[in-house]
Amino acid sequence: MAHEGVSARGSRVTAPAALELQNVVRRFGAVVAVNNVSLTVGKGEFVTLLGPSGSGKTSTLRLVGGFEELDGGAILLDGQRIDHLPAYRRDTATIFQSGALFPHKTVAENVAYGLRMRKVPKDEIGRRIAEALDVVRLKGFEARYPAQLSGGQKQRVALARSLAVRPAILLFDEPLSALDLSLRLQLRAEIKRLHDELKFSAIYVTHDQGEAMAMSSRVAVMNAGAIEQIDTPETVFHAPSSEFVYTFIGESCCLPLRIDGPDLRDRAGNPVPLALGERPADGECRLYVRPSRLRLAGEAASLPNRLEARIHFIEFLGDVYRYHLKAGALELAADHAGSIGHGVGDVIAIGWRNEDMRLFR
Repeated sequence: MAHEGVSARGSRVTAPAALELQNVVRRFGAVVAVNNVSLTVGKGEFVTLLGPSGSGKTSTLRLVGGFEELDGGAILLDGQRIDHLPAYRRDTATIFQSGALFPHKTVAENVAYGLRMRKVPKDEIGRRIAEALDVVRLKGFEARYPAQLSGGQKQRVALARSLAVRPAILLFDEPLSALDLSLRLQLRAEIKRLHDELKFSAIYVTHDQGEAMAMSSRVAVMNAGAIEQIDTPETVFHAPSSEFVYTFIGESCCLPLRIDGPDLRDRAGNPVPLALGERPADGECRLYVRPSRLRLAGEAASLPNRLEARIHFIEFLGDVYRYHLKAGALELAADHAGSIGHGVGDVIAIGWRNEDMRLFR
């Protein structure tokens, strides 16, 4: 049966529901770790819970997996309530940050563990082990022990173990966070490839925006135990629904301003000549623009929002130079693919388009 779900400040999704969270609550004493969270994951959907430490994303995942007790609401899997069931009776599989492999068992025995727990016939177990290891590209590793594997290979075994039991939904608890950057990028692409190929349903928890943007069907940005916005990665990045989402996703420059009738001023009282269009009510506000959207020197000449700014210092970030600038009391950072022919202390123009800035009160 198709299910249509929608979250506040989020997107509507119509798909067979693999998982539903209905007004889910989890408390730890006086702390509300998960605050009335509602979420639908369609069959074949890869939904990422993204947020800073303490935002409630891991607690939400643990509620689904049965590792935490629910204090309110309901959790449904394939239309049936599961929140009263212990973890081992839920049709879920979890990939942890550590991999959680048995050190005294071989790769094949680790993959077989969940199958034996579910009383899968012996001949079927062998077939599924071979299939799962082939999918994660570890064919030939059956007899090795975890101590003989790299960190990335251990996570592949953990993924194979979860895929082998064919759960209704896979739960990823920051599985890449302990790996070095190159290995994280490699396994990120591998998980994306496997999802595109196998179309499994998944909830993925991370604080890494790159992982969330690269792999997800939808991203749920969490803050203080609640979902601030849930939508496609593109929409979350380009049309954030709140100041928190804007500042958490990607990098941004914050310009603290004051609107006073027709005038716009910085906190030192200096006039700021920006084209805000229809001006909001008087008072304090914060204008945001991303470093990648700023244009410098001659490239800023034709833009509607321009400031004269002094170059404070310059960073080389590999693909770009980052220019740190000051315009009166305002501080900005702008990325440029190459040198602009100006150095520290020079005063240059800096500009941006109207659609590249966001104003919050």
